[in-house]
Amino acid sequence: MNKKKGIVYLVGAGPGDASLLTLKGLWCLEHADVVVFDRLACEYMLTFCRPDAELIYVGKATDKHTLTQEEINSLLVTKASEGKVVCRLKGGDPFVFGRGGEEAASLADKGFPFEIVPGVTSAVAVPAYAGIPVTHRDYASAFNVITGHRRSDTGPVSLKKDGEATAIYLMGYKNLNVIISGLLDEGWSGETPAAVIRWGTRADQQTVVGTLANIQGLSRKEDCGPPAVLVVGNVVALREKLQWREKQPLFGKRVLITRPRHQARELAQEIILQGGEPLCLPAIELRPVSGYSFDFSQLPSYDWLIFTSANGVSFFLEQLRVKKIDVRCLRGKLAAIGPATAASLEKYGLQVDFIPGKYHAESLLEGLQELIPPGGRVLIPRAHGARDVLPEGLMSLGVQVDILSLYRAVPAQKSREWMSRLMTDTDIDYLTFTSSSTVRSYMSLCASEEVSPLPSECRVACIGPVTAATARELGLFVDIVAEEYTGAGLLEAIIADARGEK
Repeated sequence: MNKKKGIVYLVGAGPGDASLLTLKGLWCLEHADVVVFDRLACEYMLTFCRPDAELIYVGKATDKHTLTQEEINSLLVTKASEGKVVCRLKGGDPFVFGRGGEEAASLADKGFPFEIVPGVTSAVAVPAYAGIPVTHRDYASAFNVITGHRRSDTGPVSLKKDGEATAIYLMGYKNLNVIISGLLDEGWSGETPAAVIRWGTRADQQTVVGTLANIQGLSRKEDCGPPAVLVVGNVVALREKLQWREKQPLFGKRVLITRPRHQARELAQEIILQGGEPLCLPAIELRPVSGYSFDFSQLPSYDWLIFTSANGVSFFLEQLRVKKIDVRCLRGKLAAIGPATAASLEKYGLQVDFIPGKYHAESLLEGLQELIPPGGRVLIPRAHGARDVLPEGLMSLGVQVDILSLYRAVPAQKSREWMSRLMTDTDIDYLTFTSSSTVRSYMSLCASEEVSPLPSECRVACIGPVTAATARELGLFVDIVAEEYTGAGLLEAIIADARGEK
């Protein structure tokens, strides 16, 4: 039997904003056995990977490499030789100063198939996010893209003066002085508008505007270093009118999400739309409880099924699927603790009969005691170790309550390797918790990795009072508690805080 041959997709991740990933790139992430990603790829994109995918960080900063380029080439060949589907996630476009050509050549030399998935290049996207069009009918009819960082034995390319063209230098901050001198020598005026844009398209994008004569001094004064794009030309003058990125409510803010990757997407996408940058560090992973004792043939006898989380819905309906039980056997009424849980039920065509006004167990109990008479029979599918406020409260009213523990939340061990790098190398503005289990597991991971649980100047935001109480019990100062206990409510509270609203 012939051994399966792997394939490598060289995928352009875009310049930083995860929403700029292409549909083909997304498909590659969703289907890859192995994802090899670098420093300029947004980690939020990893939420689209399969749970069992192998994630390998090969980040490279100037003169500081996790792996050398030759080692990365070898890694791709090795994984392909194992028959794996490999997604090589590269910042920007793999064939625009991304050394994707070298990686593709290495695979071709070894006889392994590969595909190129172009990405949005920083040469165009970064100026756009700074409000600078690279062409404009009144200012520039062409643009040139030049690398500012060539092989160590050669200097950056100089560009002859062309009043109709914009000059764009990528990776040029280290050689900024040489680049500027070269342009001046080629006839460019020192009064030509120029901009240095650092971390373009990300939440911490920094833009410094000046002239060719003073841009180096201004950028150093503003501590604007690499990675940066240099834009030179009359189009830079349009930034004053066209800048838009800085006006978004979460511009400049990084938000750490601690819920499981597959559940982090919706909140992360909303953070991106508001101009922020989501950082996904799953504190928990959900595992099915094995060996539980429950007679599923009794399902039709329950008057109410009460769901206290969207996860409970997913695990319960998965058990029905595995056991080939028709969902139409659920004759009782359905209660959900909040709109997200209700939406999970409605995805399966199950209409919810009751949602409390406030989305916590106490409010759920208060509402149900008016609806379920003594002697009524209730099933609560939930997580192992969940709070007993609801079942104990119902039982005290004479309701027959059965608890079906289907899953447990445990510390996400896969996050340990990311935690130290993320918590020490990244500025974080908001640390979010969406359940007590995320708080407990996050603190456990921090202790195991010996990192501070609260980065400097980071604010803690909790989805509701129960989660906030757990955070305080474990020694965290809670700055923000959402008034509406949902992901949308949490985001709204963070935006209000970022705006300085009380």
